[in-house]
Amino acid sequence: MALHPNDVDRKRIERALQSRKRYRYVEPQVLPVQDGYRITSPCCSRKVDDKGGVIDIALLQYDATQQLWCLFRKDHAAQQWVLYNELPKLHDLLHRLNEDPFRIFWQ
Repeated sequence: MALHPNDVDRKRIERALQSRKRYRYVEPQVLPVQDGYRITSPCCSRKVDDKGGVIDIALLQYDATQQLWCLFRKDHAAQQWVLYNELPKLHDLLHRLNEDPFRIFWQ
């Protein structure tokens, strides 16, 4: 039985994103994917999408074998996900995503 995605953690992620430091004026979407969640948002800065379309922000996946959460950032130029961090607790991973001091997620 797969642990993720599930509605309880999806709602936890949605609530946690309300305290993010960047892109506070848009409403991100948390979408279920295999073993986790993909976060998308309109691109208001126009740095990634000059038309302001919806872009990928982050990918969160749970590795049940290692019991770790993996946080990926999107390399928009290469159109691929890049591992950013691995942590045992979802809460700690969301904190890093929300702080984003170098603007690698919320571009």
